[in-house]
Amino acid sequence: MIYLDNAATTMHKPQAVIDAVAAAMSTFGNASRGAHEGALTTSRVIYRTRAKLAAFFGCPKSEQVIFTCNATEALNIALTGLFHAGDHVISTELEHNSVLRPLYRIREEQGVSLDFVPADKKGCVDYADFERLIRPETRAIVCTHASNLTGNRLDIGRIGKIAEAHGLLFVVDASQTAGAARIDMEEMKISVLCFTGHKSMMGPQGTGGLCIRGDVPIRSFKVGGSGVQSFLTVQPPEYPTHLEAGTLNGHGIAGLSAAVDFIQSVGRDTIEKKETALMMRFYRGVSEVPGVTVYGDFSTEDRSPIVSLNMWDLDSAMAADELAQTYGIATRAGAHCAPLMHRALGTEEQGAVRFSFNWFNTEEEVDEAVSAVREIAEWARP
Repeated sequence: MIYLDNAATTMHKPQAVIDAVAAAMSTFGNASRGAHEGALTTSRVIYRTRAKLAAFFGCPKSEQVIFTCNATEALNIALTGLFHAGDHVISTELEHNSVLRPLYRIREEQGVSLDFVPADKKGCVDYADFERLIRPETRAIVCTHASNLTGNRLDIGRIGKIAEAHGLLFVVDASQTAGAARIDMEEMKISVLCFTGHKSMMGPQGTGGLCIRGDVPIRSFKVGGSGVQSFLTVQPPEYPTHLEAGTLNGHGIAGLSAAVDFIQSVGRDTIEKKETALMMRFYRGVSEVPGVTVYGDFSTEDRSPIVSLNMWDLDSAMAADELAQTYGIATRAGAHCAPLMHRALGTEEQGAVRFSFNWFNTEEEVDEAVSAVREIAEWARP
């Protein structure tokens, strides 16, 4: 199988990640729940991984790196715990449902009002719209770093400066960029960074987190065992315990730690350069095929390695099934949990077929995918 569904999850992992998880399965106890070697081993790995991630993302305090099971949980924790009735939040039409649904929920349940920066037919935004939407009760800007549908990246450094200038919190969903793009919370003025471990981080599923910069109080999303301060009737107030009730995924965190090591050993810039080259090779190959419509802005290579397209009026699910069954190429079709983006692109009915690339893909695989698109587009011609 040619695996081109990396925006959903990276299936091919570094061998070091697999080895780390396997080793942890037979050696880890429960972190913060004992003084024996198994528990201490787990605690040390978790402590070191916090420090690695803090350095990786430019988060000043490693204790403010909070582990979650994915970016969706991180975003739920942040968005549910930051706002109050009467607050106003600005987001964008590029967002995944992992941002949209928590925002809609706090609108309904907490009385938070929302505005969305619109996207044009290429999935791009006008940055002046962020400032135009700010009002006295605005508390935060919440946005993705890159669209999971078009691959278009937002300039989060620019948005961070807007947020800072107006005294706003800045919450970033880095699901599509963490691990493959440079992110520096301090420099980019990011208040809360939410990430997942199983995509460009190349770590295990069931891992992720949120990084908190500065004094940003977030209410506990869940409460329970912490291994410390057991006689308190509330969740301990200190980070990370305040947001980490229950046993952590130590096995997954061990794999995530190895994934960070792998990315740093290869070089984040080296990884990004290869993934961008594969994406552009595919884009150039398919963009001239009759009947193929490609979505997104390819005028810049500062984007995530995603190409979404349609072939004539062929249903995207049928196209993706043909790619899988006939050509052995794994892609993702449909709405991609990005309803506002599909409305902006005019693809609500047809959806789109998404090809997404990773460090472990090859030029030969890209060329086979281009050939497959060309053949399918030929027989799908009206």
